[in-house]
Amino acid sequence: MSGVIATTRMVTGVAPEQIPYDDLMAGQMPVILKGVARDWPLVRAGQISPQAAMDYLKGFYQGRPVTLFVAEPDQGGRFAYNEDVTGFNFQGGRTDLSAALDQISGYIDDPAPPSFYIGSTDLDLFLPGLRSHDELVLNHPMFATNPPLASIWIGNRTTATAHYDMSHNLAVCVAGRRRFTLFPPNQVANLYPGPLEPTPGGQVISMVDFAAPDFERFPRFREAMAAGQVAELEPGDVLFYPALWWHHVEALEPFNILINYWWNTSPAFMDTPQNTLLHALLSLRDRPEAEKAGWRELFDYYVFGPADRAGAHLPEHARGNLGPMDDMKARRLRAMLLNKLNR
Repeated sequence: MSGVIATTRMVTGVAPEQIPYDDLMAGQMPVILKGVARDWPLVRAGQISPQAAMDYLKGFYQGRPVTLFVAEPDQGGRFAYNEDVTGFNFQGGRTDLSAALDQISGYIDDPAPPSFYIGSTDLDLFLPGLRSHDELVLNHPMFATNPPLASIWIGNRTTATAHYDMSHNLAVCVAGRRRFTLFPPNQVANLYPGPLEPTPGGQVISMVDFAAPDFERFPRFREAMAAGQVAELEPGDVLFYPALWWHHVEALEPFNILINYWWNTSPAFMDTPQNTLLHALLSLRDRPEAEKAGWRELFDYYVFGPADRAGAHLPEHARGNLGPMDDMKARRLRAMLLNKLNR
């Protein structure tokens, strides 16, 4: 995408067992770890040929149907909404993974094929045993209580329109090449998010067509481009980016595979902030501006400031939900909220 001039920082010479997790989490910025997964058997198979990589995957597949999305050639590989935002520009359905790979293989040499996309497919469920051969070294203590979810993404030349996830991400370019265009969370307004629902893949996406931006309709997108950065990945490269960073992902070859790891460092009992956002639309957004300003101060005090500030002046026994949250408190608070919402 023209206009984005910054490139993501690249670190070379990192051994697979020495991924600098402390530095990545402290920096909270995208980083390319060059070649960390270059010795994976699946990476090596992909460098032989697309068919070799497909055959390798088929060796682990045990028949559980996957979801395959298909878009017509005139969509240019971009999975998004239709023109009037009444639906999507693609179709999806359940199918056999081996059959889907054969479909992709049948169009390998076609200059204008349909777009095939198998997204976010759980490795352990759909390709059991693969991770015993092709796996990052997840040797940081944070993974003991927050095991990452490992997923595989397969397709031809496709584009996942800019969106954010609520988890940190390690994305491994396994076969083909990938281009990530990344934006910090503060660019949300300049990316013109689409409807909260329905969404093409579960997350809100940008309404901007990055390949042909309409600057009359989306003038602030120029500001997003100025704040963005591009990560170009080759097979074996690993990209880290933090939770809530927007990412626009282009698969650049006739056959591409990516494996990613999502994780959070928050306790499992915590609710998703996305639910909080939806409830805030219901309870806060349309109040008078003076009230909203007052509630902003209250949220800064109770939520966005130091976690111990609001209860620090109270005796420990009187702090209740203002004290440290734990599983039992979370259960009681959730039950109280459900009771209030159901009135």
